[in-house]
Amino acid sequence: MRALLYSSLFLLLIAGCAGETEPAAEPQSFGEAFTASDVQPAESLLATYNHDALSDSVSTTLRGTVNAVCQAKGCWMTIDAGNGEEMTVTFKDYGFFMPKDIDGQEVVMHGVAYSQLTPVDELRHYGEDAGQSEAEIALITEPRRELHFLADGVQLVP
Repeated sequence: MRALLYSSLFLLLIAGCAGETEPAAEPQSFGEAFTASDVQPAESLLATYNHDALSDSVSTTLRGTVNAVCQAKGCWMTIDAGNGEEMTVTFKDYGFFMPKDIDGQEVVMHGVAYSQLTPVDELRHYGEDAGQSEAEIALITEPRRELHFLADGVQLVP
C-alpha cells in the first residue's frame, strides 16, 4: 500500500514538472538599448540598396550572422551581407566591444548602414586584427568599396 502511495506521488511530481517550461532567454545586449522591431535580414540590405545608394546612410535594424570578430579587442565584427559580401560593423564612439568568440552566432544590431571606399592602410589594420599572416596582409594593395554599419546597439540572439 505504501509503495502504491509513493508511486502515485512520484508520478504526480513527474507530471507536474513535465508541464513547466523554462522562460525565454533574454538577448545579451551591448551598447545602447533598443527594441528589436522592424528587423530586416542583413542580406536584404544589398537587395534594397546598391553601394552607390549607400554613399549617404540608411538608419536601420538588421539581423545577421557573425563571420568574424576583432581578436585584439572585439572592436569590430563582420556580418554576412549576402551575395558573397560582408558588412564591417564598428561601434558608435568606440563605446563598447563584442565578445571575441561569437563567430557563427546571430545578432540584431541597430544603427546606420553606409558604403565607403576603405583605404589600404585600414584594410591592412583589419587584417592584422583578424590574425591574417604577413603574406596575406601584403596582398592588400588596393582600396576597396565596402559595406559598413555603425552600430549604436547590438543584441546576441539566444
